[in-house]
Amino acid sequence: METIQHSGSLGARVGEKGVSFRVWAPKAHQIEVVFDNGKAEPLDRDSTGYYYGISAHARVETTYRYRLDGQQAFPDPCSRFQPQGPHGPSQIVDSSSYTWSDQTWPGVQMAGQVIYELHVGAFTKEGTFDAAIEQLDFLKRFGITLLELMPIAECSGRWNWGYDGVFLFAPSHRYGDHEAFKRFVDAAHQKSLGVIVNVFYDHVGPDGNYLPAYSDDYLTDRYPSEWGRAINLDGPGSDGMREFVVQNACYWIEEFHVDGLKVDATQSIHDASDHHILAELSTHARRVAGPRSIVTIAENESQDIRAVWPLEQGGGGASMPCGATISLT
Repeated sequence: METIQHSGSLGARVGEKGVSFRVWAPKAHQIEVVFDNGKAEPLDRDSTGYYYGISAHARVETTYRYRLDGQQAFPDPCSRFQPQGPHGPSQIVDSSSYTWSDQTWPGVQMAGQVIYELHVGAFTKEGTFDAAIEQLDFLKRFGITLLELMPIAECSGRWNWGYDGVFLFAPSHRYGDHEAFKRFVDAAHQKSLGVIVNVFYDHVGPDGNYLPAYSDDYLTDRYPSEWGRAINLDGPGSDGMREFVVQNACYWIEEFHVDGLKVDATQSIHDASDHHILAELSTHARRVAGPRSIVTIAENESQDIRAVWPLEQGGGGASMPCGATISLT
């Protein structure tokens, strides 16, 4: 495996020289990428606990796991697709293979939007992105202008609200192939419908959560949480998790052309650092959006107004607060 600079996107990324891999795993002393054909290639480690390298042998659609210290192998925490679910191998996908047709889409602004909260699995009989595309005209006739998708990250179970997500970069394989969500967003934009996705950065689900195998610092017991261990955003070793969160927020905006994020349960996102994670992800998400307008909705049960204060005033920079999301039926 060729050595490369470790900075850049997390996960497996297809490039001109091959497929690059990058994972934060300071707990491990050695990591190998194990491919579906049984071959393995070692990764290099830097001083901050990131493992990285580039393989000239890996191919698009190849599945892989990371083997830690010559023992058990686990899926990639930043997997782009889990074709067999959260306990299966990760799959290499080419992010540049999809041809978009929304080049003139300007994005959305908050004023005047009629938002429909949509659960992909329950919205149609098939429960897929492609089936949902067939219903976009109905939603538009209904007066909807902005679709808010409940969490779509890979999680266990056939039916799930999505709040048990454990692979936050991987759209659920239950909803379609690795390009299905792109087709959905592209089709929505062709019909002048915006799309935002519900994300949560206060916890991860219990089943299929392999983060602790890579580092004890992804999660923390320093803060209470209703849904398991809290995300570590301000304690020792939190830099790796902060990068994980910021890259994830940017990933949905940049790669899937979504028009913003609904950040779930911000009252449970604990961050006592000088630069709150909400402000950081807002800044970077707006940067990667380029000329498109995007919105962020901060769900906050306690209605903490700081979530929507401007960034220059030390706030989170959200477009609007939300105490509860109402689903129209």
